[in-house]
Amino acid sequence: MKTLHNRRIVAPLLITAGMMLCSFTSVSGTTINDVFKVTERLNVEAKSSQARIDALTEETRALLSEYKTVLKEIEGLRVYNRQLERQIRNQEKEMAQIGESLDQVTVIERQITPLMLRMVDGLEQFIALDIPFLLDERQERVDLLRQTLERADVLPSEKFSAVFRAFQIENDYGRTMIAYTDQIEIDGSEKIVDVFKLGRIALVYQSSDGERTGAWDANQNQWIELDDTYTTPVRNAIRMARKQLSVDLLTMPIQAPGAAE
Repeated sequence: MKTLHNRRIVAPLLITAGMMLCSFTSVSGTTINDVFKVTERLNVEAKSSQARIDALTEETRALLSEYKTVLKEIEGLRVYNRQLERQIRNQEKEMAQIGESLDQVTVIERQITPLMLRMVDGLEQFIALDIPFLLDERQERVDLLRQTLERADVLPSEKFSAVFRAFQIENDYGRTMIAYTDQIEIDGSEKIVDVFKLGRIALVYQSSDGERTGAWDANQNQWIELDDTYTTPVRNAIRMARKQLSVDLLTMPIQAPGAAE
């Protein structure tokens, strides 16, 4: 009886254990599948995350490269700006100097205009006191200078250059010999003659037929007639000045310089 009772007790226990074992097996199978699914999902998410990380890494590298490029450009701009600043400072100095120069130019212009007028007056007086050669040409040059000085469309520098050139021309007359045809007063009448000038030491004339030869007498302030000994020398001098004869020694009537008054 006791053994039968025990068997009855063991049977429910075995049934219960079997049920528990079946239940555990079912639960374990469900958990493993879930684990696999979670693992696969995690792998997928990990791959997606890695892809995003790689993309972010490339973007970061690109941004870093761009940042370095921008830094180089900024440094270049800083160097360029420093250079511009130096140029601007130099230009400001030059502008200040130009402003001072303009002020000085205005002062000089006010002073140089009266000076040029006095120079032209002096030139005209010099021509009047000088030996009378090329008088029309020289006086016309003085008249042109006066007209130039009165013109408002001519710069002061150009006016001064014109005056200076006129003085240079008069200065060159003292070192040249020239021959030209002119009309002069002889014995109270106008005669057309050939005139020869040697610097400012000799001024002579000869008629076209060679019959009359004379010279300018600065002491008497008039033309005087020379004797026949000067006929050939004056003729040769005129031909030399016109390059019709080779230059050679000349015999000219030269007056000793007088004392300045």
